[in-house]
Amino acid sequence: MERNLGARMARLAGWVVGIGTHLLFAFTVWHLFWFLKDGRASSDHGSLWIDLALALLFAVPHSVLLYPAVRRALTRSIPPAFYGLFYCVVTCVSLLMLFAGWQGSDIVLWDLQGGLRVGVMAGFYTSWGALFYSLYLTGLGYQTGLTPWLYWVRREKPPRREFHPAGAYRFIRHPVYISFMGLVWFTPHMSLDHVVLTGVWTLYLFMGSYLKDRRLEYFLGTSYRQYEAEVTGFPLMPFGPLARRPLAASSDGTASRIAA
Repeated sequence: MERNLGARMARLAGWVVGIGTHLLFAFTVWHLFWFLKDGRASSDHGSLWIDLALALLFAVPHSVLLYPAVRRALTRSIPPAFYGLFYCVVTCVSLLMLFAGWQGSDIVLWDLQGGLRVGVMAGFYTSWGALFYSLYLTGLGYQTGLTPWLYWVRREKPPRREFHPAGAYRFIRHPVYISFMGLVWFTPHMSLDHVVLTGVWTLYLFMGSYLKDRRLEYFLGTSYRQYEAEVTGFPLMPFGPLARRPLAASSDGTASRIAA
């Protein structure tokens, strides 16, 4: 009887964690929208070093926690069905800390008005639409941990994820990262603290795209390498790891990577 009670309590805790995580996710996305749109800060004369640290606080864990070796180590303690929720919570908490501690600057590089402001804001809203569209294509539920959690709720084993490029993914490998880049670049008011945010997150998005390619090569193998050879990572990228990465036939007739 005690064992049954313990199992029921564990199931209840799992339900609470899953629901709570997605309420936290919705709350964070709402505040992210207004933070990026209005550039809200806790101070107008703060330290840019604090802003740099806060920007990195989001960027670094967001990539490190997806690294296969890190994930394997953590799933020794965290059930695999809940790893996506854990990742989502860490992301949300790091963003909420950023919102709460962000230091503003009264040094302004540009403050657009009139038609230019309207055009930039249109780009900002379009980037949000493109972001959710891209996440929909890859499975938003996998990004937040919802899909694995729902399989746990139904007591089902999740199927192996297949890779089938659709929509924007037929033309570029990283529409999510490109869309997110639009969120930080399309701003009508570029203050010095926003330059720090834009710079750090732009570097993170390029590095994150590169690391995502390596992860998918690791998990998917030849099928993803063939995809890399056919589809560029970013538009107008003529060379480098985020361009098309051609395959060459090796001496035994198999395909091998040409070093980028």
